[in-house]
Amino acid sequence: MGKDMALSLARKGVDIVLTYHSGMDEANQVVEEIERLGRKAIALPLDMSKFKNLDPFLFSFFETLKAHWNTDRFDYLVNNAGTGATILIDDVTEKDFDYLMNVHFKGVYFLTQKALVHMNDHGAVVFVSSGTTRFSVNGYSVYSSLKSAVETFTKYVAKEYGKRGIRANIVAPGPIETDFNSAAIRNNPQMKNFLAGQTALGRVGNADDIGSVVAFLCSDEAKWVNGIRLEASGGINL
Repeated sequence: MGKDMALSLARKGVDIVLTYHSGMDEANQVVEEIERLGRKAIALPLDMSKFKNLDPFLFSFFETLKAHWNTDRFDYLVNNAGTGATILIDDVTEKDFDYLMNVHFKGVYFLTQKALVHMNDHGAVVFVSSGTTRFSVNGYSVYSSLKSAVETFTKYVAKEYGKRGIRANIVAPGPIETDFNSAAIRNNPQMKNFLAGQTALGRVGNADDIGSVVAFLCSDEAKWVNGIRLEASGGINL
């Protein structure tokens, strides 16, 4: 999904600093695609599970802005980093919880806090949540609870930074056929068919069902949209 978000923003005339966890080659390929669209792009490594990496990443990010754009300001922040884990409540360990907490909430909270100081007024923040904050899926108790925390945090960002004209919104995807959670949907035709049958549009989502929604929320077309949860799920579990 992150790839399509970056490309969708580039098509709207936005230069991109994208991050990757381990897929450096894939990230550089996205950079090349963005450059072919006539925009600038840089890929930086970031492991959100290691909280100590946050300040060094931000230093690198702002140095990159200065080196390539001659500024330390930016317009849009998309919090998309995530990892899947299907663990029943009885089996959740403190290690599991802390890992998911760092990736999905603690890292998101403090990255946003530290970055917003440098965001241009009238910018936008997009948080990526999940359809599973509305409906329950076995094994997602930690993941979905943390996404619910992000949804609450989004409203506070919208409230406290609105005086600067900064908007904050949530995109909540339904089941998407990507590499997420070890490509659980792609690798399990039975699961894919079941989820498609639960969705009003009769299919699971693709990455390109989400990127355009994120790009919309970052654009002037959404200048009066603030503090909302936009579920892009094809109408699952209606």
